Amino acid sequence: MQGVTVYNEKIEKVLSNINKVMIGKEEVATLSLVALLAQGHVLLEDVPGVGKTMLVRTLAKSLDCDFRRIQFTPDLLPSDVTGISIYNPKELEFEFRPGPILGNIILADEINRTSPKTQSSLLEGMEEKSVTVDGKTLPLSKPFFVMATQNPIEYEGTYPLPEAQLDRFIIKLKMGYPSFTDELEMLDRTSRNHPIDTIAAVMSRDELSNVQDEVKKVYIDKNVQHYIINLVSNTRANSSIYLGVSPRGSIALMQAAKAYAYVCGRDYVLPDDVKFLAPYVLSHRIILTSEARYDGLESEQVVASIVKNTHIPIRKDFNR
Repeated sequence: MQGVTVYNEKIEKVLSNINKVMIGKEEVATLSLVALLAQGHVLLEDVPGVGKTMLVRTLAKSLDCDFRRIQFTPDLLPSDVTGISIYNPKELEFEFRPGPILGNIILADEINRTSPKTQSSLLEGMEEKSVTVDGKTLPLSKPFFVMATQNPIEYEGTYPLPEAQLDRFIIKLKMGYPSFTDELEMLDRTSRNHPIDTIAAVMSRDELSNVQDEVKKVYIDKNVQHYIINLVSNTRANSSIYLGVSPRGSIALMQAAKAYAYVCGRDYVLPDDVKFLAPYVLSHRIILTSEARYDGLESEQVVASIVKNTHIPIRKDFNR
């Protein structure tokens, strides 16, 4: 596929920009870009101060996209997200003032700090690429990408996201603290000027839209599709899982695998792509049984076990 060759250099430059700002977070940078190219959204869960906001800002700046930030607080209203119509006495009519969701790359910061009603105001935009205000449906800008951050649910004053909301995120990530060496380099780089001040756009919005269209054309063999379905089916039959992955999860894993193959410079998906992405795409889509939680199991551990015990297609199985 010609597009892989045409845009691969620019994709590398985007990742290079992110890695200049985010020291030692190459995998997080790659997975964030994968989600964007797959036209999905990312949920970043971690403690404050590890660089979640800086990651989104760098991504938006590298792609020359309109960046909007929504700081979720307990008193935030749905209209603060979508926009509101305000009466203009001079014009004797209502004027619509768009909310921050009408941008390209949206940072939904600390999304679990606000009420479920306000959290749900993102649902329509994330799924339908449109919002409804005063009975009118407004299309969102293209490209449209939400990166939501949340504090760990153990933090006081948080509202856990409902399953329907979690299912809208194609990938869930945790950044973690940097290593000693990475943190030392971070101090060196920020001692005078912050690295983000030196970042320039390396891909236009139109080019990004073209890449997203190219990702859809990436080839995936039937046997790899069977592998995806087997992984998802095994989450529904696992004794540690109360609620398994929905069909939306199967589609999300396939889309993410296509985008990851594209980022790797290929026009076809390998089973290893699916194997690598499965924990990031599936773990937040399952609900463990109370017994599993009591035993201290986490979703990522259960999914990793399922991946380990699911047969991987080998080369002779492929039709291509």
